[in-house]
Amino acid sequence: MGADRALTDNPIVLFDGVCNLCNSSVLFIIRRDAHAKIKFTSLQSEYGVGQMKRFNLPPEALNTVLLIRNNQLFQKSNAALEIARLLDGIWPLMYAFKIVPLFIRDFVYDWIAHNRYRWFGKKEECMIPSPAMKARFVN
Repeated sequence: MGADRALTDNPIVLFDGVCNLCNSSVLFIIRRDAHAKIKFTSLQSEYGVGQMKRFNLPPEALNTVLLIRNNQLFQKSNAALEIARLLDGIWPLMYAFKIVPLFIRDFVYDWIAHNRYRWFGKKEECMIPSPAMKARFVN
């Protein structure tokens, strides 16, 4: 439980580990998180599956990015906007899109998520982080 508590002190992004778009998004976030406050894990990992169970999400719900921050779960467009708020530079300004109604934001999010493998491709297995990035990932 102590290790799990330490993990919840940092925001954690859960992503589809075989999705090329998702993996590119993780690399995008890493490059814009100079203080390395955001941690990552794939939805398919043991930790990811455990968190999905904890928040009562079905195990097949791999078509969304999740953000856990302060023991609160954010999904889909809300997760993307909350992640933008945590980044360095001008990216927190993206949070202004919060004024767009959720049903519109999530409609666009779902459309991209539904087509992500067709448009960006899919890996056969989850990304293996480089040794330099390994500390940013939770198993």
